[in-house]
Amino acid sequence: MHAYRTQTCGELRKTHVGETVRLSGWVHRKRDHGGLLFIDLRDNYGLTQLVVEPEAPFFSEIERVRQESVIRIDGQVVARVGDTINPNLPTGEVEVRIVGFELLSAAEDLPLPVFGEPDYPEDVRLKYRFLDLRRDSLHRNVILRSRVISSLRRRMIDQGFIEFQTPILTASSPEGARDFLVPSRMHPGRFYALPQAPQQF
Repeated sequence: MHAYRTQTCGELRKTHVGETVRLSGWVHRKRDHGGLLFIDLRDNYGLTQLVVEPEAPFFSEIERVRQESVIRIDGQVVARVGDTINPNLPTGEVEVRIVGFELLSAAEDLPLPVFGEPDYPEDVRLKYRFLDLRRDSLHRNVILRSRVISSLRRRMIDQGFIEFQTPILTASSPEGARDFLVPSRMHPGRFYALPQAPQQF
């Protein structure tokens, strides 16, 4: 079995019922319904609902896990019945009953929730951009951008174009790492700086 997963969180369907699977991802949401603990596990590909029985030896440990903690689970895929089926999710006809659990990375209390689409001030969203980009709407935008660029790149290559990267000369950035300076031929005594790192805004 793979160290982290046998399937992604967006992959499980009714055809997988009865299989033992391993999933890894972020704890998206937790709900306690009369002793049973339900967890929505999220990765880059989707969501899967997990079920933890109160008799499980790790129940108290998993109950304390915060949102956005990274966990790995082993479990059995079971079919949801009746009104427990979620037609809004591709994985909504199944859930995974956990038999094994490992906390891979514990999260602290979040300054910005990832679940839902809260209207937070822009300065807070930019300060915690690494969390903001996990929200569904922004995550979908990043994936769409990647697919568009990939499609354009394939189309250009298919038509005989060659892709290569050239150095970019830019103004020096005082707050960054040490600059790699390039002397200017047109302006003796002046220098250009190579960019230090790509940044996502």
